Amino acid sequence: MSADSRPLADRMRPGTLEEFFGQGHLLGQGKPLREAIEAGSIHSMVFWGPPGTGKTTLARLIARRIDALFLSISAVLSGVKDIRAAVDRAKAQADSLEGGGTVLFVDEVHRFNKAQQDAFLPYVEDGTVTFIGATTENPSFELNNALLSRCRVYVLKALGVSEVREIIDAALADGERGLGDRHIDLAEPLRDRLAEVADGDARRALNLLEIAADLAEPVDGREVIGEATLNEVVGGGLRRFDKGGEAFYDQISALHKSMRGSDPDAVLYWFARMLDGGCDPLYLARRAVRMASEDVGNADPRALELALNAWDVQERLGSPEGELAIAQALVYLACAPKSNAVYKAFNTAVEDVKGAGSMEVPVHLRNAPTRLMKELSYGRAYRYAHDEPEAYAAGEKYFPEEMAERRYYHPVPRGLEIKIRDKLTHLRELDRQAGKDGKDDDTD
Repeated sequence: MSADSRPLADRMRPGTLEEFFGQGHLLGQGKPLREAIEAGSIHSMVFWGPPGTGKTTLARLIARRIDALFLSISAVLSGVKDIRAAVDRAKAQADSLEGGGTVLFVDEVHRFNKAQQDAFLPYVEDGTVTFIGATTENPSFELNNALLSRCRVYVLKALGVSEVREIIDAALADGERGLGDRHIDLAEPLRDRLAEVADGDARRALNLLEIAADLAEPVDGREVIGEATLNEVVGGGLRRFDKGGEAFYDQISALHKSMRGSDPDAVLYWFARMLDGGCDPLYLARRAVRMASEDVGNADPRALELALNAWDVQERLGSPEGELAIAQALVYLACAPKSNAVYKAFNTAVEDVKGAGSMEVPVHLRNAPTRLMKELSYGRAYRYAHDEPEAYAAGEKYFPEEMAERRYYHPVPRGLEIKIRDKLTHLRELDRQAGKDGKDDDTD
């Protein structure tokens, strides 16, 4: 066993760009970031990506390449006092005229509040530090514009299974930093399984490998990690999911868009992914209700009823019965005819209301429960639709008198809205015959 007591993931950190796995879109030959690093022309930057993609390691490599002092603070554990202490060390480094300045690496930078983020600005501006932030959250939402404007954002991607597999192989073969001197046997299919379970996270892969190695059984002078041992270590695996972060919103967006795109299989996949990540099924039930109104609407009104029923089942029975009911509703939504006509109509009506004053209700539409109101002619000229031919008061006006009539709702030629469209076309023809002034029929 190696005398180095550091965790395997730390021992296996790449020491050069050539040892760095993944991120070819940033570090491949001819890529701007790689050329900047090789030229020693470093700027302040933010690394945005999921855990275990090499954000900290890359910052260290950059500092080493330009022979800079590397200072690291974590936004989880640090405050303004720690920022000032780091800046003081950076100033001392600059005064010594030794090395290539200071790289200040801030892990989980999104956890700093606005005031803490602002504390970096003067020192980034005057070159006291080269700032490198690392975040798993979208910088557009989590970082101040002032700080972002002084940094370039680089997006790091989750490692592919083949890249994680290479890291596992390297750790098992490396006798100096890895586990090579222990002669550990891990069959090829089990290495593949470990690479898949790591879910693009190199640190997770190495941590799981180290735990499995400690549980390996000695066989003929070698240490063997069997299938049972690996299964015990990896369990069911953990997929990337943050109940309040980027992964959460990306996945619910994928679920909603798969439904809108009428792909029930993709809908079931993203539904299962979110449940697997720990999403509250009731949240997904509420989203199904939203989808039913926004994207199916009157093309199939049963969709809303089914979504509400699924929500009710989840509240009454819990899991797994409730989750199956939600899955049923989501599949129905995906297969249903689509219409956003009501959604668009409602949003347009809201915009009109916000943009206009408090226009009076026309007198003929007002209620007249008192004698005075009747004397003021409230409701006097109202035409009771049930007493009219076809139960429709052709030519009647229902908008405020100061407002031109509008057509908000435009049924689509799908599902039940075909019949609704035909009905409205017929009623508007009756209006024309009654000599009603209004907009031309534009449903066709």
